[in-house]
Amino acid sequence: MKSFEVPLHYRSPIITSIKAHRKGLDKLKKDFAPSILKLNKLEIILARHFGFCYGVENAIEIAFKAIHDNVGKRIFLLSEMIHNPQVNADLLAEGLQFIMDTKGNQLISWDELHKDDIVIVPAFGTTLEIEAILKEKGIEPTLYNTTCPFVEKVWNRSEKIGNEGYTIVVHGKPNHEETRATFSHSKANTPTIVVKDMNQTKRLAQYITGALPEEQFYEEFKGQYSNGFEVAKDLSRIGVVNQTTMLASDTQGIAEYLKQTIKTHYQLDDDQLKNHFADTRDTLCYATNDNQNAVTEMLQHEADIALVIGGYNSSNTSHLVELCQEVLPTYFINNETCLIDEEHIRHFVLSDKQEHTTADYTMGKNPLRVMITSGASCPDAQVENVIRRLVSLFDQESALEAAMQEYA
Repeated sequence: MKSFEVPLHYRSPIITSIKAHRKGLDKLKKDFAPSILKLNKLEIILARHFGFCYGVENAIEIAFKAIHDNVGKRIFLLSEMIHNPQVNADLLAEGLQFIMDTKGNQLISWDELHKDDIVIVPAFGTTLEIEAILKEKGIEPTLYNTTCPFVEKVWNRSEKIGNEGYTIVVHGKPNHEETRATFSHSKANTPTIVVKDMNQTKRLAQYITGALPEEQFYEEFKGQYSNGFEVAKDLSRIGVVNQTTMLASDTQGIAEYLKQTIKTHYQLDDDQLKNHFADTRDTLCYATNDNQNAVTEMLQHEADIALVIGGYNSSNTSHLVELCQEVLPTYFINNETCLIDEEHIRHFVLSDKQEHTTADYTMGKNPLRVMITSGASCPDAQVENVIRRLVSLFDQESALEAAMQEYA
C-alpha cells in the first residue's frame, strides 16, 4: 500500500515499532489479537489495528501540499479536513480557513471567494451542488480534492446500480458531511433515501409492505429522501450502501433486514430476489472493518477499563466506543490531558454529548489492565502520548522500556 508524507509529529516511535513488528509476523492481516505490554503496575492491551487509515493519510498529504504549493494565496477548507481537533488546529495554524462547519452551516459567504483562491475538499467529499458553486466561481474542486477513495467507491457503486434501476438506501447519519455528499451524488442518478439506524429501517420496511400509508412516509423521512420520491415504485428495487464510518455489522444487519422484507413481501425465490435487491457488500471500508474487528478481538481479553482516543465528533471513533462500552467501563478521550491524575479522568459521554470528569476510574487496581484503541483520524502520536501519560502516572517508565524490547 502507498506510503504518504504526513508531518512527523503525527508519528510515534512506540506505535510504529509495534505496528511494524506485528505486520512482519502477519503480512496478510489475519491475526486480530491485540498487542500486550505487561508492566509492573500496568497492563496495556493495544488493539491490532487503529489510527490513521489510507484515506486520512491521503487527505493530510494533499492538504499540506496545497499549503506548500500556494504560498501567499488564500486557502480554504470546505469544512473540517477530518474529525480530529489536532489535525484541524494544525491546518488552521497554517492560515487555512473553514468555509462551513461540520453541519454545513456557512462560516464564510460564497460571495467572498474568487477564482484565485484555493479550496480543499475534505476527506468526506462534498456535494455536487457545492462543486457547481466552486466551478461557477472559477475554482476547480478537483485540484486539491482529498475525498477518501473508499467514499468514492461507494459513489461509483451507487451510480452503477442506480443506472440499473435500483433505488439507493444510504445507511448513515443524515447530517454527517460524508452522508450529505453520498446522498447528493446518488440522487443525481437514482431515487435515494437515508436511514440512520435499524429503527428507521424497520419503519421503512413497513412502507415497503404497505403496512403504513404512503403519505405518512414523506413527513417521517422529511429531508432524507430525494425529490420526486415515489414510495411504492422506488422501494420495490433497492441496494444498500453506507457512510463508510458506520458499524459494518449495523449496515449488514440493515441490508439483510430489507432484503428479507422484500423477499417475503414479493414472494421471491433467490434468483428473483436479485432483480429486487442489489448486492453492495463490497462497498464496506476495509479500515472501518479492520478497526472494528480488532476491537471485537481485543474485547475477548480480560481488562479493567478501555480508553478510546479521538475527536469527539468522529463517527468511526464513536462506534469503537459503543463496542467497548458493551463489555467494560469505557472512556472516550481526546488526548493525554484527559488523564488528569491517577484518580480523575475527563471524557466524552455519547449519550448526552458532553464532557464529564469521573473519579476513581482506575478503581485502585494493581496492576491496572487498560485496553486502548483510537479512531481512523487520530494520529499515532496521540496514542503514544496517552500511553506515556499512563506510564508516568503509575511510575512505570523503566518498565515500558523493558516491555518494548519485544517489539524492537
